[in-house]
Amino acid sequence: MSYLAPNESTMRPTHTIEDYLMAMHVLERDHGEIVAARLAEMLGVSPATVAMTLKRMERDHWISGKSRKMIQLTESGRAAAHSVVRRHMLVEWLLVKVFHLPVLETHSEAHALEHAISATLETRMCQILGDPQLCPHGNPFPGYEYLTENWQPLIKLDPGDQATLRRIHETMEDDLEILEFLKTNILEPGVEIQIDEVLPFNQTVSITTQGRQVTLGYKIAMNIFAEKK
Repeated sequence: MSYLAPNESTMRPTHTIEDYLMAMHVLERDHGEIVAARLAEMLGVSPATVAMTLKRMERDHWISGKSRKMIQLTESGRAAAHSVVRRHMLVEWLLVKVFHLPVLETHSEAHALEHAISATLETRMCQILGDPQLCPHGNPFPGYEYLTENWQPLIKLDPGDQATLRRIHETMEDDLEILEFLKTNILEPGVEIQIDEVLPFNQTVSITTQGRQVTLGYKIAMNIFAEKK
């Protein structure tokens, strides 16, 4: 599925609106709906701030509908959301392949650069990078969601299962403490693991990877996806 970026003359959202559109894309993709309360939680802002921003987005036709609890992207809103998600993921790949930045350090850098990528450069980057389908963290580019459908969160695996880590969900990429934990324990896409214990009563998953045992809380384990062997 090759991609052509929107025409450069198309109105571009502000940086703040692009951040909202990225979050909306993730919520719509994962939950089938965009709920204001989830949006506030994901962006780390107050419900009042979300409400004011949604009014601006509706005025500018990025979203539609009068309900502040349920939001729908317009056609132009969804196109803009997909564009900023692609730009973010393409910058991540550029940082990995050209600047050799560790995978788990790319998100914050890409977030600072994604807004400055023009439509022309977006298309060129996609071509040069080989039209990637997944970001370095294993999250799918818009249109390639089917590639991740059979990957399971670690909490869904059983003791004794062997698997390959494939994906670190976007919701963890802004948490520097979690990213540092993952980096320290070399938990990134491509790593081989074995599930040792899944303990619902204390909400932990213990795995063995590269000769060491690591215990994860459910908050982390439910957002790391693996492919069983």
